[in-house]
Amino acid sequence: MRTRTRGWRWRKNPLRRRSDVVEAWTALVVAVLLLVAVPLAGAVAGRWAHDEARTVAVQQQAERHRVRAEVVGRVPQGLPSADGVRERTYRVTVRWSPPGEKPRTAEARVPEGTHRGDLVDVWFDERGRAVPPPASGTAVWQHTLTMGACAAGGTAALVLLGHTVIRRVAMRHRLDEWDRAWARTEPEWTRRRSA
Repeated sequence: MRTRTRGWRWRKNPLRRRSDVVEAWTALVVAVLLLVAVPLAGAVAGRWAHDEARTVAVQQQAERHRVRAEVVGRVPQGLPSADGVRERTYRVTVRWSPPGEKPRTAEARVPEGTHRGDLVDVWFDERGRAVPPPASGTAVWQHTLTMGACAAGGTAALVLLGHTVIRRVAMRHRLDEWDRAWARTEPEWTRRRSA
C-alpha cells in the first residue's frame, strides 16, 4: 500500500516544520516566477532591443550611401584560413564618379577574391569615410533575439540562485530545529541527565 506524500508540506502534519512551509511557499513562488517573470523579462528586453536596433538601423540608412566603385588598388592574396564561415575583407583603393562631379578615390574594404578592375558596392558616410553597410533587418532581429534570450536567461538564473539561497537557509534552520528537539529528547531516551 502506498502512502500519499504529495502536498504534505501544505497540510496540517505533526512532522511539518516552519522551514518546510517556507520551502513549499518558495517553490511555488519560484514556479510562478519561472513561468511568468522570465518570459516577461525576455519579451520586455527584446522589445526594447528591437526598438533601439531599428532606430540605429534607420539612422545608419539615412547617414550612409552606397556607391558602385571600381577597384583600382592591388588586392593582397588571401592566406588560407581555418575560419571558413567569415569572409575576409581587405582595405584597397577604389574609384567612383558621383553624378556631375569628377572621379573620387578612397580606401574601402572589399571581399577576398576581388581583383583590380572589379566593380564592388562600397558604403560611405556623410564625410566620405568608408563604413560598413547599415544594419539589415536580419541583424536587427538577431540583436533582438540575443538580448531577449540573455535577459530571460539572466532572470531565470537570478530566480534559481535566490531559490538555492532560500533552500540553504531553510536547511540550516531545519537542522537547528532538529538539534534543539534532540537536545530536549535525548536525555529521556538515553536516561542521562542534561548538564
